[in-house]
Amino acid sequence: MTEPDAAGQLDAGFFQDPLAYLAPMREREPVTRVAMPDGWTVWMITGYDEVRGALADPRLYKDWMSKLRPEGSPPDPFDFLNTHLLALDPPAHTRLRKLVSKAFTMRRVAGLRPRIEAITSVLLDAMDSGRSAEVDLIEAFAFPLPVIVICELIGIPAADRAQFQIWSHAVVSSVVTPEEMSSAASGMFGYFTDLVAAKRQAPADDLLSALIAARDDGPDGPDGSDGSLDEQQLIGMLFLLLIAGHETTTNLIASGTLALVTHPVELARLRSNPALLPSAVDELLRYCSPVTHATERFTLEPVEIGGVTIPAREWVLCATSSANHDPARFSDPSQLDLGRDTGGHLAFGHGIHYCLGAPLARLEGEVAFGALLSRFPDLSLAVPASTLRWRPSSLIRGLESLPVRLRQTETN
Repeated sequence: MTEPDAAGQLDAGFFQDPLAYLAPMREREPVTRVAMPDGWTVWMITGYDEVRGALADPRLYKDWMSKLRPEGSPPDPFDFLNTHLLALDPPAHTRLRKLVSKAFTMRRVAGLRPRIEAITSVLLDAMDSGRSAEVDLIEAFAFPLPVIVICELIGIPAADRAQFQIWSHAVVSSVVTPEEMSSAASGMFGYFTDLVAAKRQAPADDLLSALIAARDDGPDGPDGSDGSLDEQQLIGMLFLLLIAGHETTTNLIASGTLALVTHPVELARLRSNPALLPSAVDELLRYCSPVTHATERFTLEPVEIGGVTIPAREWVLCATSSANHDPARFSDPSQLDLGRDTGGHLAFGHGIHYCLGAPLARLEGEVAFGALLSRFPDLSLAVPASTLRWRPSSLIRGLESLPVRLRQTETN
């Protein structure tokens, strides 16, 4: 067993090409102590077997507010964010997941296909009717599609999606100031508080109304004392559903499109055989990894992973993107292969925190890629790939913009 006594420093280049940093770590030692670009010291797990095992390891905890936070600590603007599924351990996690999972069954998600297809068609019509043959695919398509879907599912007016983009980018950014983070937290908390109050007065056929009913109709009424879902947990769940419901899918569509147009052989393969779409979506999830690492975990006692002992009260990040590119699990992982067996990829995590929205993300990906490639057979990048920039986030792997050319022009 080993226990490094110093942390390697990751610089801002990590945001632009995380695999360039993670792959050498994986080759040298799949469990490595590092300092993130913002100075935060963590244990980074990079090997496939080690990541998969850690994601399901009950010795790695999520609920830092009840297990690490000193008693008497002053409230933090982001306290309400730490009451959702990804920030809880059993049994609280088990109760909340059971409550919310009813909205994401395979059957219910499959029933959303007509609406997702209709939204996709409207967005593509708008792109196709524009005067310019060039658009930012994120602004015109990859962002609005999943945002409209998740807003409709939850019961949030789609007109508010621009504000959500600002808040969301602040929350997942690694370079925002404390003031910007606090502003985003306060803005979301105020918005969600007002929205819950409005839905309580006028319920609708949406997920938020159903969650409010589950919270209010407990045996002890609206004070939440039945323990199933209190007001803070309700707001925390709204935050998680909104952020997780669009961030990863937006990046899947954008990064996946980039991967396809820069791999013309695989793009032609998919165009000639649309039946490949389901496997193509999973390969793009593996290859592009919209999330660089899973959300943070921590130890309460020394934990051995991959022959390395992580001391007690240390933070741990499981680099799912690195695991998805581990040659010990996937042959020739740097090659995009839309027909490969991607079984076991970790883009949606593993264990009790496996992504509830995975069926919805897969469906949105299938519809989006299928319709986009069908509508624009000459789709191509409008700028050199080398000029594209990635958002400064260690968690989210997302492009800042994706200029594409929808059709060939006369000058081409």
